[in-house]
Amino acid sequence: MSWLKREKEGILTSTENKVEAPDGLWTKCPACKTPTHIKELKDNQHLCPACGYHYKIGSQEYFSILFDGGKFQELDANLSSGDPLSFTDSKPYPARIVETQRKTGLRDALRTGYGKLEGAPIVISCMDFAFIGGSMGSVVGEKIARGIVYAIEHNCPFLMISKSGGARMMEGALSLMQMAKTSARLAQLAEKGLPYISLLTDPTTGGVTASYAMLGDFNIAEPEALIGFAGPRVIRETIGKDLPDGFQSSEFLVEHGFVDFIVRRHELKLKIAELLSLLRD
Repeated sequence: MSWLKREKEGILTSTENKVEAPDGLWTKCPACKTPTHIKELKDNQHLCPACGYHYKIGSQEYFSILFDGGKFQELDANLSSGDPLSFTDSKPYPARIVETQRKTGLRDALRTGYGKLEGAPIVISCMDFAFIGGSMGSVVGEKIARGIVYAIEHNCPFLMISKSGGARMMEGALSLMQMAKTSARLAQLAEKGLPYISLLTDPTTGGVTASYAMLGDFNIAEPEALIGFAGPRVIRETIGKDLPDGFQSSEFLVEHGFVDFIVRRHELKLKIAELLSLLRD
């Protein structure tokens, strides 16, 4: 049984299998339970040295992996969400934004950078799941749209790295509008003949999957990522039937033609450079 299936079915690690370790020094692989020193994990691009499990990472880690020397110019870094609906659930939406910004050090659930990948200029937008589940609000959509415009203005490719729970409910229909806005900007990118590569990581769901995440010239994914619109539990309860093994995993989607292929993180930079070279030719 893969780690993804265990996660979907809600199987938890038993007490006797848990390993106590000092906070911040060691982590235990969710797949094979092997303890790994944090420094070794970072040096290995956040892959388990024992089994190759892909730990969830954010924009800072992806930028360090993909941009040459980890150097980039961040675009629209100071955009922050408003409160168009005066939304309140367990707390007011503005208070939730401020609290999440303090906890994560991020302004919102997406960052965009401009730099070079294997010597060629590129714009990369990357979502951060740590910020309200990587939810797509107005700021996320606006930063993606601006990133695409920047790529057009600088005649370079655009790479989108998705990791999201879907639309941000606190912004209602304004969140859903970002699907159309980003898709329209991608159409403009295509009209200019500029490449767009979409990388789907764990998890990519909801309105993100229904829009820009699946519109790439190449749609690629990390191994065993959860990719879909509604979650498997919701689908199972709706249709009243069991789902196929591996349903909504990267491997399942490749087999059924929704994703072009899977790329391991060690190979990601060179593979993207190769794909961009093909698209330029």
